[in-house]
Amino acid sequence: MLKFYYSGAPNPTKVALFLEEAGLPYEPIPVDTRKGDQHKPEYLAVNPNAKVPAIVDGDVTVFDSNAILLYLAEKTGKFLPAKTDKARGELLSWLMFVASGVGPYSGQSVHFRHYTPEKLPYAINRFAYEAQRHFGILDARLAKQRYMLGDAYTIVDMDVWGWSRLIPTVLGEEHWAKFPNLKRLVDEITARPAATRAIALKDKHKFKTEMDDEAKRAMFRHQTEKVA
Repeated sequence: MLKFYYSGAPNPTKVALFLEEAGLPYEPIPVDTRKGDQHKPEYLAVNPNAKVPAIVDGDVTVFDSNAILLYLAEKTGKFLPAKTDKARGELLSWLMFVASGVGPYSGQSVHFRHYTPEKLPYAINRFAYEAQRHFGILDARLAKQRYMLGDAYTIVDMDVWGWSRLIPTVLGEEHWAKFPNLKRLVDEITARPAATRAIALKDKHKFKTEMDDEAKRAMFRHQTEKVA
């Protein structure tokens, strides 16, 4: 059975969405990042980058949420666009757009808005601006069509949903008004039974919620480990 290393963060949750949508049997294995599970040797053997999620499928190991979505979609033949060069190009482009832009800038916006010991206006504005710019590109795309790749629900929509549903955390609740088309997609996906199950997966394990010194050491190691 496929092993799914997860937490309640956006990237693992979008992989959970695919697993639930596809009806794939899997063993959920919690990785409590606030306790430092991601730095333990047994997890580093699965994902040397010490990030979540990762999967082990027989003798295949895949880490990075975008790589996992693509691997599972191609293995199962589910939630992919038409088999044309044009559709393949769009699929890869938008997956990489989320991987290199939406995810990193959203994550850094959350970090500088909510977790840094000192508030740095330049950093807060820098990452919030870029996150907003990326969400705006998604919104413009969805103004033209129901889903990211046209009329069919695909892994790109799952990928977009992962971080977009947390726009209030990334930018502030009032920013939803700027992205009506993106909100339409997020609301539609969130209402799906598979999404309900994916979001609830985190409740099967008691993850640490306190952002105490232990959690800060585990999640923000740059605060205690300097570049040599």
